Amino acid sequence: MTDFAIAVEVSAPPERVWAVMSDIERWPEWTPTVTRVERLDPGPLAVGQRTRILQPRLPAAVWRITALEQGRSFTWVTRSPGVVVTAHHSVEPAGGGSRARLALHFDGMLGPLVARIARGLNTRYLALEAAGLRQRSEEH
Repeated sequence: MTDFAIAVEVSAPPERVWAVMSDIERWPEWTPTVTRVERLDPGPLAVGQRTRILQPRLPAAVWRITALEQGRSFTWVTRSPGVVVTAHHSVEPAGGGSRARLALHFDGMLGPLVARIARGLNTRYLALEAAGLRQRSEEH
């Protein structure tokens, strides 16, 4: 199992969910899975930008944005010896609100092993992030 994903229905318009999702510097305010975010490149989100993220029980990681569809989704990648992790964040209209999707993919020589070892942590973190995103988006 190298792929993990969760989708959550949000009672807020996609624009609001995107505003919360894409304001990565504020993630520590709404999810316990991120303790610190440091943008390494200034300006609005753009392909090529890097961000260092600290998470409980995980080493600090530098994520580089590889794809961005403004107002809808972004994908970023982090690399460590033998492991490449790709994370995709997206939002789309659904009913009277939105559906947000968070996904992780593990690749590289050690990717499948790391994914298997961290399976419980990945599943728990995605659930916490989805719940926090929904709550923060619905607050305003």
